[in-house]
Amino acid sequence: MKPPPFRYHDPDSVEEAIGLLGRLENARLLAGGQSLMPMLNMRFVLPDHLIDLARVEALRGVRLEADRARIGAMTVQRDLERDAALAERLPLVAEALRWVGHRQTRNRGTLGGSLCHLDPAAELPAVCAVLDAVVRVRGPGGERQLAFADFPLGYMTPAIEPDEMLVGVELPLWPRGHGHGFAEFARRHGDYAIALAAVQLALDASGRIARAAVAIGGVGPAPVRVQAAERALLGEAPTDAVLAAAAAACREVEAMDDVQVPGTYRRQLAGVMARRALADAVARASAQGT
Repeated sequence: MKPPPFRYHDPDSVEEAIGLLGRLENARLLAGGQSLMPMLNMRFVLPDHLIDLARVEALRGVRLEADRARIGAMTVQRDLERDAALAERLPLVAEALRWVGHRQTRNRGTLGGSLCHLDPAAELPAVCAVLDAVVRVRGPGGERQLAFADFPLGYMTPAIEPDEMLVGVELPLWPRGHGHGFAEFARRHGDYAIALAAVQLALDASGRIARAAVAIGGVGPAPVRVQAAERALLGEAPTDAVLAAAAAACREVEAMDDVQVPGTYRRQLAGVMARRALADAVARASAQGT
């Protein structure tokens, strides 16, 4: 199929892109195009104007600061995957990106495009959920920041006004020596996940869990932090029983039915993926402490 007719615009600055959004009716932003182009071809979206952000260099790049990583919205996923400095401080990002589509799609797909598309089964939104990311949104009235927990309004619906655009993401850095884990189940590699889990853990000097973050994706309309699982972990030694209890809490999340699988299956998979991710996170945190 072919996309519907539209006017094409290629601004070279954030200000120009925001100006186009403000004055054009029925306009859509084009980032990497790995989601939008198929939707255009299948006529799921019918914009009158397409605003290509490929020439806006100010939206690219990774900057590490003392307590956070600042990433431009147009930073390509493959660049994030191969960023050695980012991987050294937040290895979960590269770990999750290996599950995103295929290398060809990661060469084009962007961080901001994935977050704004906000597919519930996508990996990067779950990573942002577990890392307590902050998203930076800019419009005619200036820039505002949103905790990622407040970013999804519903199914594939981010909290962005029609005349605003995502310009960057801030990922708080965990202390050195933390453990991470990421696990997902899909029909085949490169497909969207039926269920996935992202985990961050930090152990104290006695080997007990001092900090824990657990997120589940692919199960509901947006990734969700499983606070019951985190409470089951905090202050405990990472025994099999403790990890099993946290995984069991992940099976209690609300799950959706669709043409692929029923919600009950998704909940079961959520527990299995969480158990795998937890085991990896504990092993990595323990290895850092030896």
